[in-house]
Amino acid sequence: MTAVMLGVMIGLLLLGFPMMIPLLAATIIAFIAFFPGMPTTNIVQQMIGGVSPSALIAVPMFILAADIVTKGHTADRLLDLVLRFVGHLKGGLAVTAAVTCTLFGAVSGSTQATVVAVGGPLRPKMVEAGYKDSFVMALTINASDIAFLIPPSIGMIIYGVISGTSIAELFIAGIGPGLMILAMFAAYSVVFAIREGIPTQPRATWGERLKAIRGALWPLGFPVIIIGGIYGGIFSPTEAAAVAVAYALILEVLIFRAVTLRELPEIALSTGLITAVVFILVGAGAAFSWIISFAMVPQAIIGSLGLENAGPTMVLVAISIAFFIGCMFVDPIVVILVLVPIFAPLVQGAGLDPVLVGTIVTLQVAIGSATPPFGCDIFTGIAIFRRPYVEVIRGTPPFIVMLLLSSVLLIAFPQIALFLRDLAFR
Repeated sequence: MTAVMLGVMIGLLLLGFPMMIPLLAATIIAFIAFFPGMPTTNIVQQMIGGVSPSALIAVPMFILAADIVTKGHTADRLLDLVLRFVGHLKGGLAVTAAVTCTLFGAVSGSTQATVVAVGGPLRPKMVEAGYKDSFVMALTINASDIAFLIPPSIGMIIYGVISGTSIAELFIAGIGPGLMILAMFAAYSVVFAIREGIPTQPRATWGERLKAIRGALWPLGFPVIIIGGIYGGIFSPTEAAAVAVAYALILEVLIFRAVTLRELPEIALSTGLITAVVFILVGAGAAFSWIISFAMVPQAIIGSLGLENAGPTMVLVAISIAFFIGCMFVDPIVVILVLVPIFAPLVQGAGLDPVLVGTIVTLQVAIGSATPPFGCDIFTGIAIFRRPYVEVIRGTPPFIVMLLLSSVLLIAFPQIALFLRDLAFR
């Protein structure tokens, strides 16, 4: 069965079909071929059940909030704030890019939105200042992937729904690894600027800094409201998503006046299209997971890999490798939907903390999404920067090395992720 499903998926992908078609086709063909006596309505029921959890309501809400703030002035104000405080340091522009990507990720939860909002305005400034274009593009793409870890993370929501893990705990567990990666990128940016002899920028006056602070106070309210509201017990992660949309509308329509009421239907349509694709993938993934679980495919795969009696560290290493490689070729949501059920028996047998596993999975998804040959964020960068594939990936190796090092550190020292979780929930 596994060979048939993989064969169908790979064949249709090579023919150029979008990922939802191979996933659905493999599921339906496997069902008809191996379970001929079952009514086909079972597939439909599994798909509907897959998109039924109330936690999934947060996905379109966070996507809508990201679309609104991307259209507005939020990114510009965050960028100006960071630039005023660190722009004059050695490597200051590069550090500004990394920090702003992290802050905007905490606002939008979307890697693609972060590449658009931060990479668009900052890239010309960095190139003009003397940074290699390949470095600028690689930094933006990889720093944007911190949005996978920093709440609100759409990837963590999907993982939480599929695995039954607390989304609130996943959110807070992603903060530590996200900040660790930011520190690595910032340090490398300074080293790169010193090595390349990049000149520093003029120091901002305190008057300019205070003006930037005032301008960024409203955008900085996003993480305060979302994270503070969830962990203060004021609202759930799903309710936080609705609050994020309301706050984005108030900010961009009423306060900044960067988005008009006439633009909202277009923004809503964009959100609807993205949400439709995500939910089709989730529904198809639920049916796919049901079939492979029913046929005991996960147990067969784990047995063939000799992992039945593997210890916790070996299990985490196996998970890291599988998700990293998967996201080098396939959309992150699909990889989560397909691989999480396969590794579920292994995780349970090893007695691993599901929040730690979710954080490591999300980190690997982030790394794989920016890794050649087919990491999805590479193609986002190609579309945004309008540069050839080879130029976009040329500067990525140092960042991939740092991200892989962060994976090793997270496996070796789980408290990087679990410290804040334990502080908030234990």
